[in-house]
Amino acid sequence: MLVANPKGNYSFLRGIAPYSGGAVAADGFEIVHARFHQPVPLAQGFERVKAHLVAINRPLHALCSMELRSPRPFTFQGFNDFNAGYVTVLKNWGLFLGEMNPVARTNIAPEIGAPSEPSLYGFGYTVPSKVNRKTFIVAGAGELPEGTLDPHDVVRRGELSADALRVKAEFVMGLMTGRLHGLGVTWDLVNVSEMYTVHPVWHLLAEQVVRPMAKGAIHGVTWHYSRPPIETIEFEMDVRGCVQELFL
Repeated sequence: MLVANPKGNYSFLRGIAPYSGGAVAADGFEIVHARFHQPVPLAQGFERVKAHLVAINRPLHALCSMELRSPRPFTFQGFNDFNAGYVTVLKNWGLFLGEMNPVARTNIAPEIGAPSEPSLYGFGYTVPSKVNRKTFIVAGAGELPEGTLDPHDVVRRGELSADALRVKAEFVMGLMTGRLHGLGVTWDLVNVSEMYTVHPVWHLLAEQVVRPMAKGAIHGVTWHYSRPPIETIEFEMDVRGCVQELFL
């Protein structure tokens, strides 16, 4: 379900408490994607986000996505515990719409060079704009059906065969496609596609990932040698279509 967030100048796909499924800018606005050169500890990261938005005269409600980096994958319970603290900050900022969290999120654990604590790597926000195309960010998703954080729902849980990885990738690409359609856009408008796994998946890239991206395939896929945020999830992706990409 696409939900309007007038205070933030974007609409979002209703997700679960820790994050939405993605965001698309309202008419007259665009989503800017910003990254740090190195991840910033999460509490400091929130303050950096706030300072940046204040500096460009944008409200906190303009925040529409967060990209986190963790030391290692969480257990399902550990993930829920982490989310409780994360969500508290967003609620204290007044960003929730009732019980709905509008802010999309990706949270992964780099296999090499991971931070020593949960950290902020990037974020997205809206600004007034005359850009004549839709800009959007789709939240990260692994092989877990929409709306659940039940470990028993992981697709081909505990399997790492070539066939299992193919099925996982197909499933995740289906989630990406569904979220794009939910935001009212298509793969043709995607200009950044990111994949997170530490497993050998080159055998499936062409048919399961790149070919279904349609015209978005011209921009390729960025492979992060990283693990999804929860143990037993093995393959994750996120995508976006932004005009402005910043390094802070």
